[in-house]
Amino acid sequence: MLGMSMNVTFQSIDEMDLAGVAIACGVFASAALSNELQALDLRSGGAVARVLASGRFRGEVGEVLELPGIAGIDAATLILVGCGCESRLQTSTIEQATACALRAAEIAGARALVLVLAPTQPDLAAHSAFAARLAAYRFEKYRTVHQAGSTPVHTIRIAVNDPTAAARAYDPLTSLGDGILMARDLVSEPPNVLFPEAFAQRMRALEDVGVEVEILGEQQMRELSMNALLGVGQGSARESQLVVLKWFGAERRDDQPVALVGKGVCFDTGGLNLKPLKDMRWMKEDMAGAAAVAGAFRALAGRKARANVIGILGLVENMPDGKAQRPGDVVTSLSGQTIEVVDPDCEGRLVLADALSFCLRNFAPKIVIDIATLTDAVVVALGDGYAGMFSNDDALAERVLSASAAATESVWRMPLSEYYVPGLRSGVADLKNWAGEPMDAIHAALFLQRFVGDTSWVHLDISGVAWRKDSRLSLVPEGASGFGVRLLDRLMADLYPPSVHAN
Repeated sequence: MLGMSMNVTFQSIDEMDLAGVAIACGVFASAALSNELQALDLRSGGAVARVLASGRFRGEVGEVLELPGIAGIDAATLILVGCGCESRLQTSTIEQATACALRAAEIAGARALVLVLAPTQPDLAAHSAFAARLAAYRFEKYRTVHQAGSTPVHTIRIAVNDPTAAARAYDPLTSLGDGILMARDLVSEPPNVLFPEAFAQRMRALEDVGVEVEILGEQQMRELSMNALLGVGQGSARESQLVVLKWFGAERRDDQPVALVGKGVCFDTGGLNLKPLKDMRWMKEDMAGAAAVAGAFRALAGRKARANVIGILGLVENMPDGKAQRPGDVVTSLSGQTIEVVDPDCEGRLVLADALSFCLRNFAPKIVIDIATLTDAVVVALGDGYAGMFSNDDALAERVLSASAAATESVWRMPLSEYYVPGLRSGVADLKNWAGEPMDAIHAALFLQRFVGDTSWVHLDISGVAWRKDSRLSLVPEGASGFGVRLLDRLMADLYPPSVHAN
């Protein structure tokens, strides 16, 4: 799907026909009118200036004021959008202002929107187009009738003095947008449609942008002794899959790659530790880590990233039947380490254990980043504002934090301390997969660390940010967020700079 159909163009405002459309104009906290807003104000007989003078609108970031039917202005409605302090104007401000303007236009029932936010800066105009696409996303595939009050804006024209430069700046952002919306679509799909084999086959679409795709079935994984991953899916009628994605964009194909590993539990009932309905109903999103890796590959390949990148997606269903894993089972992982399955609902770390081992054994990456909706404990610690980050490499962790800030996908570094290691000790195996609730996010990360050795590694626990039940983020509508795609793309752009920065 890659999101709703939307026509976005860049034009000089002098060439625009404004009749009958919604116009959104940026206003800074200084309340000084831009040249474009001054021109509209003159045509309105000073109506805009009077509104600003009244103190009803202060130009703060995210502030919106709709002025419908102003005499002298052809537009159906004028939307004032706060852009904060002019000296601090940045991409995140423009993206938020765009999203707020789009929402106001939707509420007003507008089908076309003209954005006049940063007409002198092509880069910011490009980010405005990018933000409009993300903010407009709705997963409507299975609706036969649109919801009341959700009339989509179909046409967006962005005012910019140099449309050609803006279009050039927007080009790499289209691939990033494709990746984010791809991840959102995957997470949004119902679990009866997106089961492991179906997910794996959808990855074939990445071949169109130059990604090499390899799919391993259960027989191949059984021959490799990937029993930790296979054990999770053995109670399901759906076959587990392992997808290997390869992007070779470096000058030398044999340059050591970066690896991205994603947890893809397409539905998690909890297995024999059955979840209650209030929790289980959201568990189609337990493959959001794999979706983020897939979306990142769409972005990286689309912008021709100058890096070698390997993606590993462990795809399973965790279901309860007579063949399902029992509490107390012991499995031998691909690494040779034995694991006591204390809790069948701590299945993601079992999937990742074998996925990580497969990755290291076959590709010897210089860096490994795994991303997963792994624990409820990270939600208790960080809520829905941050993903939890764990790392065995301080320098790499700092790079991830920097990329996180630039990509506006927040992560918080969590402790990875030997103090907690005794909790993983098992009485019958090398380690156990659950050590108790209070510190489960830390224990899960320490568990995964056993399968990466000395390789530079980051683990991202995105349980609190993958799905928004009540989103307060203007670029993320309620539902699947696509979290991780922008962060991973930015990190790769920082590690392997493109000729034109991707975001």
